[in-house]
Amino acid sequence: MANFVLRSAGPKDVSDILRLIKELAKFEEMEEKVMLTEKDLLEDGFGDHPFYHCLVAEVPQDQSSEGFSVIGFAMYYFTYDPWIGKLLYLEDFYVMQEFRGLGIGSQILKVLSEIAVKTRCSSMHFIVAENNKQSIEFYKRRGAAHLSSEEGWRLFEIQKEGLLKMTAK
Repeated sequence: MANFVLRSAGPKDVSDILRLIKELAKFEEMEEKVMLTEKDLLEDGFGDHPFYHCLVAEVPQDQSSEGFSVIGFAMYYFTYDPWIGKLLYLEDFYVMQEFRGLGIGSQILKVLSEIAVKTRCSSMHFIVAENNKQSIEFYKRRGAAHLSSEEGWRLFEIQKEGLLKMTAK
């Protein structure tokens, strides 16, 4: 296992969080979709009523070939399902390529599971890109169920333009 620390993110981490969000988006070939700024992350995650929580994985500065000490993150929030109650929703989870396979991702998922149990969540939900076979297998090995095939759920989105259109009616 790598020498790393897993901790709650703080305001000083927003530049690293955004960097990792962009790396994940590039990996998913959706780089142009990232519209967030450091200011957004700071206001939305570290104000009086945070919209998200975040864990960061950090290694000693001399262990990263790219010079970054924050090498992974997990962004999550709590939501509510009227059938089963509280859920921890894992929005994004990423470990830099050079640090994969060292137990960091497993430790992040373990800590998220501990948070979910401690806060009495009934489950943890997340979405994985269909072409991200490595992540799909990572989650399956840990007992994750593929709800889109098992229960037939589909993910929908109404973008801001559509929201504005509906409010104008």
